[in-house]
Amino acid sequence: MTYNVLHVGAGGFGARWCDTFLPPNVTDGTIEVVGLVDIDTKALEQGRRHLGLKAEQCFTSAQEAFRAVKADFCTIVIPPALHELIVDLALAQGMHILSEKPIADTMEASVRIADKVKAAGRKMGVTMSHRFDQDKSTLRKLVSADTLGRVNTVSCRFAGDYRIYDSWSRFRHEMVHPMLIEGAVHHLDILADLAGAPCTSIFARSWKPEWAEYKGDTDVIVSMEFANGAHGVYEGSSAQSTGLNDWTFEYFRVETASGTAILDHREVEVFHRDPKRIYQRSRQGKGQHVSLLAGKKWGNSLLIEQFCHWLDGGPAMATNVEDNLQSVAMVFSAIESARLGQPLKVQEFLHSFREGLQLHHN
Repeated sequence: MTYNVLHVGAGGFGARWCDTFLPPNVTDGTIEVVGLVDIDTKALEQGRRHLGLKAEQCFTSAQEAFRAVKADFCTIVIPPALHELIVDLALAQGMHILSEKPIADTMEASVRIADKVKAAGRKMGVTMSHRFDQDKSTLRKLVSADTLGRVNTVSCRFAGDYRIYDSWSRFRHEMVHPMLIEGAVHHLDILADLAGAPCTSIFARSWKPEWAEYKGDTDVIVSMEFANGAHGVYEGSSAQSTGLNDWTFEYFRVETASGTAILDHREVEVFHRDPKRIYQRSRQGKGQHVSLLAGKKWGNSLLIEQFCHWLDGGPAMATNVEDNLQSVAMVFSAIESARLGQPLKVQEFLHSFREGLQLHHN
């Protein structure tokens, strides 16, 4: 079945949706884009041309678009603080929702959105595109195949050289926690996926070196515990000197009972422990090379397809809004941990917002 889509957001990253992520799914008949919304008329026109829409299918007012356009679901690619407004408009029209991360700009709003979607009986997915990149998917399949045994630790290093003002988009340089909200939202999500269990405890330290032209903290170290006994470490910086592990070129390592899997600069290698030896020594770059998985779609293009399969009656996509609350909870509990200077219980943190909303409704 081909699903009709109303796309909200043609500027900024929304332009990538219009020229890169939506078109493959239009071409193969997965979707048809029937409406486009953006307050910027120039971005709207560029998106219209990429998607081959008529002028009357384009709107500068979201409210007008949702009144005029009949669609099965909407896609949301606008700042997180505005997500809830669009979710409300979509649910009022009975539409399903596929949104860019994070669910919202606060933990409370994220929980509120998930509850609204459930109450309306609609489906909502979140495009955690980084987890579904080709190299990360290859690492996940390698680890989940269980040939390496139980996961012991997972780790990630992101090191980008965005220290100069406006090098990482101006709004991030003005944020209080740019690294945790804009970077860790992807990386912590991947670590929990590799660990194979929800995060139970998190302890974060964040800071800003003197050379970083930011208002908020650019550097973080996060320690995690997961429900299955695995542990995790995240090292993130948007003010690193040399861009050692920039976007899409991160370093991930998974240590297991009988081996080590490493992803570094989009190359995957695996080391196996020799059970016949009491001691062995290895070196990165000398392991067994693992070819990247084959596929026609990755990232957001793949997630659009997965969302449509879910609408077809298939299994819920891995990044459905309810499950994605776990990733949002990791980010906001890490922020709170950094503020308090102590570990936080992630599930209790999440439950406190659910409980708070229930008390408010009562």
